[in-house]
Amino acid sequence: MRKDFSAKRIAIDKANATLVVAVAVAAFIIVFSLVASKAFLDQRAYQSKVISQKEKALQTLKNNVVAADQLIASYQVFINEPVNAIGGNPTGDADRDGDNARIVLDALPSKYDFPGLTTSIDKLFKENGLKVTSLKGNDDEVAQAKTDASESPQPIEMPFTVEIKANASRGKFLLDLFEKSIRPFQIKTIAIEGEDSELEFTIEALTYFQPEKNLEYKTEVVK
Repeated sequence: MRKDFSAKRIAIDKANATLVVAVAVAAFIIVFSLVASKAFLDQRAYQSKVISQKEKALQTLKNNVVAADQLIASYQVFINEPVNAIGGNPTGDADRDGDNARIVLDALPSKYDFPGLTTSIDKLFKENGLKVTSLKGNDDEVAQAKTDASESPQPIEMPFTVEIKANASRGKFLLDLFEKSIRPFQIKTIAIEGEDSELEFTIEALTYFQPEKNLEYKTEVVK
């Protein structure tokens, strides 16, 4: 009787041990499956984001290629006009000549160049029979050289004062030269001294330059 009880006890213990092992294995399989499933789903979601961003980038690239072709075509039309924007010869070398692209660059340069500005103003008036007696301004080239390029650059003022001698009949012509110049000028004040035969015009004005546009290439980390 005792032997039968011991055998049954041993059989029960073995069955319990087998059950524990089976439960442990099943639990391990379930936990492993859950972890693996989560990792798989996370990887799938990540890959889906990567594919989506690649498709977006590819479409942007295609749009940029089309836009670039259109820009090139428009630029060629712009610079090959038979008469430039200010009525000059696109292939000539006079003051009002040059293609439209050069005119735009001359009108609003990308660098602060005060010596270049004084030279162009002096030449403008001397070639039209007017005498420049003084041309002053703040040569701020060193500070302006530190101006950072940006994605949306704005024009920056370049103030100056010019003194010109002319008779009364040439006074209006003097102002017309500012108005018709390739470069934009904003006259702030005009002071006139002297007699009709020889007047001295003191003009405080502004012109501008616009820093270069910065094109940034960005990278994006997909998480």
